[in-house]
Amino acid sequence: MAAWSEPQSFPRRVRRHLQLKTVSGLMELFPLMVTILVVAFIVDYADRFIRPLFAHIPAHIPLIGDFDFPGIGVIVVTLLFYLIGLAVSTAAGRRAIDLKATVLKSLPVVGTIYGVTEQAAAVMSSEYRFSRVVFIEWPRTGMIAMGFVTGRALCEDTGKSIVAVYIPTVPNPTSGNMAFVIEDDVIETDLTVEDAMKMVFSGGIVMPASAAFARVPRESETDEFLGRFNISQHH
Repeated sequence: MAAWSEPQSFPRRVRRHLQLKTVSGLMELFPLMVTILVVAFIVDYADRFIRPLFAHIPAHIPLIGDFDFPGIGVIVVTLLFYLIGLAVSTAAGRRAIDLKATVLKSLPVVGTIYGVTEQAAAVMSSEYRFSRVVFIEWPRTGMIAMGFVTGRALCEDTGKSIVAVYIPTVPNPTSGNMAFVIEDDVIETDLTVEDAMKMVFSGGIVMPASAAFARVPRESETDEFLGRFNISQHH
């Protein structure tokens, strides 16, 4: 039986309608507003450092003298990041980066801050480090936890393989648990690393539209398709 409620007056219904629709519109535009503010801040912040450098370059110098325009800071910084990325891909560049990290980590306070930001950067670039998303029985039988495969080892004698699965802590994926699981026991999924990281950071609030789960044993030709679940449509 439906619960009885006292009819609301017309002014109260109008006020509630305006309130709900206004909040709904705000939440819909909130990501766009934040994106615009962040991009504008980055462009302005970069220009404050880079554009004064171009102001001291004589205007008659070909090409370079005409590069003083709004947004040049982001272009220069992006190019700088690209060149550093090329440099660290070499052995000499990697040694220089390791030396820099060693020096900074040895400093009081600075070392702590650098260590935390280094872990956060590693997580943000995890899409290039994690090979795939899987689910394993954790922390007990009957429960499954989402994890990222970080490594795989094959036993030459038996032909069996085990995978190293990193199980992140929600909502801080820089800490978590490491499990070594026989590969035949993991539950495969079509979730991407990006979708999985969104779930971790949001604590499950941001969910993909659907996900498929299946056991795919390497030693058997029989696959167990567990089904495709419409995740975001049910709350």
